Amino acid sequence: MAEDLTILKTASKEEKYQSIIPQIKALVEGEDDLIANLANVCAALKEQFGWFWVGFYLVKNEELVLGPFQGPVACTRIKKGKGVCGASWQREEVLVVPNVDEFPGHIACASASKSEIVLPFYLQDQIVGVLDVDSEYLSHFDNVDAKYLNEILRLIHG
Repeated sequence: MAEDLTILKTASKEEKYQSIIPQIKALVEGEDDLIANLANVCAALKEQFGWFWVGFYLVKNEELVLGPFQGPVACTRIKKGKGVCGASWQREEVLVVPNVDEFPGHIACASASKSEIVLPFYLQDQIVGVLDVDSEYLSHFDNVDAKYLNEILRLIHG
């Protein structure tokens, strides 16, 4: 799929996800290169939602290493259990953080980031990384984001 995305500007969060998911599915369907798929997912999500930062960290040699992303420059490496991304990886669970300044051990890659959601990313039932999304607004993410972002992660293959 090489055409532009259809971006909803005035819809509800749920409607935006319901609109972008089939478009992401079309982007990754038939493409077996993981990095290409991750890059397109980041671009599509950034276009639809305008988040401060959206990207992937990939597990390499027992740490998370920066992968495809959209937004300002980011931390390159994160140890297991460190910060929100490392904690999500270690716990194998989605973490929704309403205020990053209140998260013990938060790694401030960008001072403008105020809230965050991190989801483990699996391929063949093994965690291969995390999807990290940051917002410049407090309490920006919730269970709606967790539900639909998990659905998007299940579309990715490579």
